[in-house]
Amino acid sequence: MNKMQFLQSTTNKYLFIVSVLGIIAFIAIYEFKIHSSSEWFITIALAGAILLLNHHPIVLPPKGNSLSMDSSIFLACLFLFGLNLTLTVLLINSILFALTQRKIVWWKHIFNFSSYVLMITSTYYIFILTGGTIDGIHVNNIVPYLISFSTYFALNVFFIGYFFILAAAESFESVFRELIKEAISPYLSTLMLSLVLAILMSSERLFGLFLFTCIAFLLSLAFKQHFHLFKEISEKANKDFLTGLNNHGYFKEILEKEVTVAKESDQPLCIVLLDIDDFKKYNDLYGHIQGDHLLQEFGQLIKAASEVENYPVARYGGEEFSIIMPNTPPQRAISFMNELRKKTNDTYFEGVESLPYGCLSFSAGIAECEIETYNISELLNKADQAMYAAKDQGKNLVQLYNQYSEYSVQRSLSLEKELEEAEQQLRIFLSKDVYTYRHSKRVYQYAVNFSRMVSLSDYERKTLILGALIHDIGKIEIPRDILQKKEKLEPHEWEIMKKHVTWGKEIISVNKRLEDLIPLVELHHERFDGNGYPYGLKEKSIPKLARILCIIDSFDAMTTERPYQKTKTFNEAFVELRACSGKQFDPQFIEPFIAMIKQVDEVAG
Repeated sequence: MNKMQFLQSTTNKYLFIVSVLGIIAFIAIYEFKIHSSSEWFITIALAGAILLLNHHPIVLPPKGNSLSMDSSIFLACLFLFGLNLTLTVLLINSILFALTQRKIVWWKHIFNFSSYVLMITSTYYIFILTGGTIDGIHVNNIVPYLISFSTYFALNVFFIGYFFILAAAESFESVFRELIKEAISPYLSTLMLSLVLAILMSSERLFGLFLFTCIAFLLSLAFKQHFHLFKEISEKANKDFLTGLNNHGYFKEILEKEVTVAKESDQPLCIVLLDIDDFKKYNDLYGHIQGDHLLQEFGQLIKAASEVENYPVARYGGEEFSIIMPNTPPQRAISFMNELRKKTNDTYFEGVESLPYGCLSFSAGIAECEIETYNISELLNKADQAMYAAKDQGKNLVQLYNQYSEYSVQRSLSLEKELEEAEQQLRIFLSKDVYTYRHSKRVYQYAVNFSRMVSLSDYERKTLILGALIHDIGKIEIPRDILQKKEKLEPHEWEIMKKHVTWGKEIISVNKRLEDLIPLVELHHERFDGNGYPYGLKEKSIPKLARILCIIDSFDAMTTERPYQKTKTFNEAFVELRACSGKQFDPQFIEPFIAMIKQVDEVAG
């Protein structure tokens, strides 16, 4: 039995158990007796009010969660008339609801009825056990009211939450955290309104119920209008005015969520950036108004194709567009984009015959999200590099990002110029902590040598070298007395020292040309076994270059004299590296690094 079959089987068992328990509880507790005519009248009125208000719930922005009044009416009924009449109201309402909502499968009606039976019954007995009295609302019942409300809320969250855990295979913590966050405010409102209804009905039974129903109905209409207005404004804020597609900002919000989901579920995710070829020439020939019209038509073309696969589409900027491809491996992404490219070529747009290809075309770059992907900026940067590689190869092409391809550094500044800029930042340490300056220079040299020993693209090699040079830049924020302390650091001083990775990230984040170095600066103290800082990342969730830098940085720290640590020989450091392989360090890089050190040492000797 595979995982999906197991989850389905477990879900069915859960639904069956709750349904059976609810029905058994109803049969065991319910008093099958004939109510008086006045009780029947109020029972039918209560059931009708629930049916009406369930059909007109109060819709709450921003997510459209609905606030139904059925729980308010059930609890008010419980406090005024007791358990038996409340169960009668529930039974009549459930039958009426099943007859009016025939599209809902029968077992859902039974599960819903049973869960309400268990919630109402448990709440009633908790109310009585805590000293609550039926027939009217009394101030001395405040504590029983609060405890019974908590019981009702907890059971409701449990029944719904456990179903989602089984049906959606989500974690216990994430489901219940989300449920409590989303439900606590609406539920508190619902439960408190039950007291309002009970007070109204205490003096005027039917008129009080009528007033409550009218107010709840009018609130439903008002909130529905408010929600529609909110949605309209939100959509305008999230949409590109010209094409009607998602705009740049909202696209990044969606991408953040999809990247998180892909990493947590280990599902493939690809991102595409595409740019209309020779669009400037088209604008020059026909003017910006026709150019805008072309953007609109092209936007609708890629939107129609992407909607079939449920791919979010956005106008990234100018004539650039983006597509997010959840649960899509690279080869499928390439196939889809080539089909879209061919369709674009074959679709006539006014004036495109004047373009070099005689038709509309685009160049696209695809990047795959991997577990090592640091953030969406890195992912977009890769897609952008691949897109420009497609441009450089003649346009009207789809290019998958390949870390071993030369195009990954074609659009970067020269290494020498970037090294000079990084060196300028590092020189600050000459006046504050010469040890950190010299350590950074040695780590840089090790990175230069090691980058030739392992399989790295030019882009990765450059990033590793630059990152090695300024990886400790955050220590500039640490007080001099801690940096230069000769004794072992106190716990509070060590906590300050650990913050250098976060401060380093903040320092280099202001320079866009150095943003690729952020993972190395921030994560070079993460450990392969997950016991590092600042995030406790584990194994391949740590970017590859940060895992390499961790080895280089640690080796130099071991083999260089420090005030509170005895220096190790190279051979002693090799023993330490091997002992920590798979714990602190990524095993795949240990032996190549040791081989590199030995080789350099032999040449120097």
